[in-house]
Amino acid sequence: MNGKNNIAIGFLTMGLFMAYGFLLIYHRDFAPGKEEWVNSYSIGKHFESRLAHVHGNLFAFLNILIGYLLLHFKDNLQNTKTISWLALSGLLMPLGILGEIYLGLSPIFVLLGALAMTTSVVWMGYSFFHIKNIKLIK
Repeated sequence: MNGKNNIAIGFLTMGLFMAYGFLLIYHRDFAPGKEEWVNSYSIGKHFESRLAHVHGNLFAFLNILIGYLLLHFKDNLQNTKTISWLALSGLLMPLGILGEIYLGLSPIFVLLGALAMTTSVVWMGYSFFHIKNIKLIK
């Protein structure tokens, strides 16, 4: 079902990136060497980890929203499956940032995820412009 997976995976992803926020708080306030972590606010792993946290939650929320809209307007929108998969693929961006930080992976996943999410959002907007006789409340 187009949209349902976006909502479910969006909430799960949001929960994971919220939990990751607790790790960032630990590094900032409680970890040994916290001063070094705080002083590297705008560079290196500290900066990248904040990017992953913020984009992970943003992209999770976008999946929840896109999923809801796909379910609600499934009879009026075209290409819902493609939009759904692109939005889910967008999660490669924040996961790719984490992969770079902790596994030394290539930034290709960050770029692919960013392109996928951007494409899904633009496609969704374009699709809504072309709906005729829309009923907002059923």
